[in-house]
Amino acid sequence: MNLTEGVEEREFDGRQRLATCGEAVYGEPVEDGWRAWDPHRSKVGAMIEKGMDLGLPDEPTVLYLGAASGTTVSHVADFSGPTYAVEFAPRPVRDLVGVAEDRRNLFPLLKDARKPETYAHVVERDVDAVIQDVATRGQADVALGNREFLADDGRLLAAVKARSEDVTRDPGDVFSDVLDRLSEGYEVLETERLEPYHEDHLAVVARPRI
Repeated sequence: MNLTEGVEEREFDGRQRLATCGEAVYGEPVEDGWRAWDPHRSKVGAMIEKGMDLGLPDEPTVLYLGAASGTTVSHVADFSGPTYAVEFAPRPVRDLVGVAEDRRNLFPLLKDARKPETYAHVVERDVDAVIQDVATRGQADVALGNREFLADDGRLLAAVKARSEDVTRDPGDVFSDVLDRLSEGYEVLETERLEPYHEDHLAVVARPRI
């Protein structure tokens, strides 16, 4: 397992689990300040459990697309520097704001990840990672549109949802098309299906094409 700095395996209820150090958010077990990170509720957690190399530096600057109510982005903020959390739906953002109260490096943005121009004045350039977990058609286009924020040696960490692209097609065919589109702006370094944690999801680690 390739653990990112700030992520450890800790014992909870007699078994080893991923953990980050921070305030609890969704009722997860906490021991000595370390909170269990459930890969069934987090695509990034599942990527780490599957042994993927995220390629992140210590305390990375992160743009997180599709932050929802803050389950995964709270863990990411636990080991990161400035973390910009983009979420389109107002209801989850209210929860996200609450999560940010305990994390001064977490900045919630009520914005649409498909319209990066609406938050370009807020998010710094040359972030170390764009983490994408959006349930929309055109997920590759979202990644390409947000490439402008990513440092030349940064990483795209994307969880591609086949059913959000087309519920009628075979997920493998959907993933192939998304990867072809991504290749227009990214070099794909690694891919991994996220079963058994998340059905019909493909995790992608990529870097910008220069």
